[in-house]
Amino acid sequence: MRLLKELVKAAVITVAIFAATFDVAQAARLKDISSISGIRDNQLIGYGLVVGLAGTGEKNSKFTEQSFRSMLNNFGIKVPEGTTLKVKDVAPVAIHATLPPFAKRGQTIDVTVSAIGEASSLRGGTLIQTMLKGIDGNVYAIAQGSLVVGGLGVEGADGSKVVMNTPTVGRISNGAIVEREVPDDFLMSDSFVFNLNRADFTTAKNVVDAINELYGDGTAVAEDSASVRVSAPRNPSDRVAYLSTIENIEIEQGEDRAKIVVNSRTGTIVIGSNVKLKPVAVTHGGLTVTVSEDPRVSQPNSFSQGQTVVVPDSSISVEEKTGKMFKMDTGATLDDLVRAVNQVGLAPGDLMSVLEALDRAGAIDGQLEVI
Repeated sequence: MRLLKELVKAAVITVAIFAATFDVAQAARLKDISSISGIRDNQLIGYGLVVGLAGTGEKNSKFTEQSFRSMLNNFGIKVPEGTTLKVKDVAPVAIHATLPPFAKRGQTIDVTVSAIGEASSLRGGTLIQTMLKGIDGNVYAIAQGSLVVGGLGVEGADGSKVVMNTPTVGRISNGAIVEREVPDDFLMSDSFVFNLNRADFTTAKNVVDAINELYGDGTAVAEDSASVRVSAPRNPSDRVAYLSTIENIEIEQGEDRAKIVVNSRTGTIVIGSNVKLKPVAVTHGGLTVTVSEDPRVSQPNSFSQGQTVVVPDSSISVEEKTGKMFKMDTGATLDDLVRAVNQVGLAPGDLMSVLEALDRAGAIDGQLEVI
């Protein structure tokens, strides 16, 4: 008897653990479903030259030659007018990088280098000092270094070539040094705004309830379905710990609206779990028309002075498949629809037609979105 009680107790504990695990799985940290307004990445871009290429650079580009002349002038080397520069070991490139929030002067960031001319490969090249600017025109970083190129390109004298991946794009790890910090109002504002990655009134309400339960009523206020404003401490030293606590709060997310997404180009169909169908009967049949051409050669008789001609010979066949009907009862779910479709054996293209017809008939409790 005692053993039976212990087994029952263990079973109850196991069920409780699984239930708790399921509940946690439905929740997500606030930092995973939202971002703080104003704390974001910033894009940088620049134009420069990659040197040291083994003859895989520009063929005969005027703007590359102009850029090369400008670089030499910066070092006090004046190239006589009319001199033709050989730039086959040089390639003009566009450089882009992402400056993370709160990046400080002297820190380094990765850069990506892409050829913008006729260069066939950047393998073995070195990017010379290049300024990276933001959208405001200010220089925020300086890039320089040797490229790591994952692609490979080989070309023969007869014009044949083999290309693997993309040899005209390279990357420099920690290749740019931050020279200017992006101004922000992190220490100046009286509140923070959390913007949800997916706008939802239920999720916004749950965020407000979770924060107010921890810090008191009025700490968080929902501005709309996508934004929640949270009061911030006056003392700047307390803000980091304050945000660290808030962004790790587990939030129960609201269920997405019932939706069916159809990609007409790839034939991909995604049906949300909340989609319901009203009572409806569906039949779908296919009519296939095939036109084939079998041209025949007509030979003239001997000594007839005729000409050999090609006579077209077309044949047309029509095949109609027997349509099968299936019925959906009240409140039919995603599983019911998938089971019925699999039994009938509809292809993705046919299923798209069925879904569109169901939507027009008002039999779908949800939104049909065709992309």
